[in-house]
Amino acid sequence: MIHAVEVDHLSVSYFETTALENLSVRFAPGQLIGIIGPNGAGKSTFIKAIMGLIPAEATSIRLLGQSAKQARTQVAYVPQRSAIDWDFPIRVIDAVLIGCYPQLGLFKRPKKHHRMRARACLDRVGMLNYADRQIGELSGGQQQRVFLARALAQEADLLLLDEPFVGVDAGSEGVIIDLLRMLRDEGKTILVVHHDLSKAADYFDTLLLLNRRVISVGPPQDVLHADLIEAAYGNPLAFLQKVEVSS
Repeated sequence: MIHAVEVDHLSVSYFETTALENLSVRFAPGQLIGIIGPNGAGKSTFIKAIMGLIPAEATSIRLLGQSAKQARTQVAYVPQRSAIDWDFPIRVIDAVLIGCYPQLGLFKRPKKHHRMRARACLDRVGMLNYADRQIGELSGGQQQRVFLARALAQEADLLLLDEPFVGVDAGSEGVIIDLLRMLRDEGKTILVVHHDLSKAADYFDTLLLLNRRVISVGPPQDVLHADLIEAAYGNPLAFLQKVEVSS
């Protein structure tokens, strides 16, 4: 079987600080996977490293059975909202059209069918009526939906989302998780950096619990144990009121 994500002995260091240490994981295709762990655990670093966005050492990194470079057009990335310049003057429809560019080739412009695809993706996330708005005019939840529509326009088989629910209203969060479930059911593989343990068991098929190294990986009922949460967070008591933890 070709894994959607296959990583062997991944390590990342910033100057003299270790961000990830000897991390090995494999994820079968067609899953909704949550990446959880405390602040500074290396969750976002893991996503960036497997995409080749930051320097990393690894025996092997394979996405959809290929190198990150070979799989580039088949992988869609939605960064944290805080990493995006929302003051950049771009319309919603044009932001979504950027998702078509990996398939266009250098210097080619979107055609009518690309614009139709972009509008269909906006419609799927409930944002078609905002197509001609400046993206900076939108709420946080609306902006996140637009960037998810951009990922859909790319027609990728692997989606990597970094904290997509931060700063998002409850309505948008519901729309986003429902859409991710539908994409999973269509055979897509989705990795989501996530911080809210109270929803982890409901949202994800598989959890990767990190704190610079792999603490646990597997179904939520196997990962959300008090001893594993303590190993990752140092003290599980702060989370016991937010998540039902097995003992």
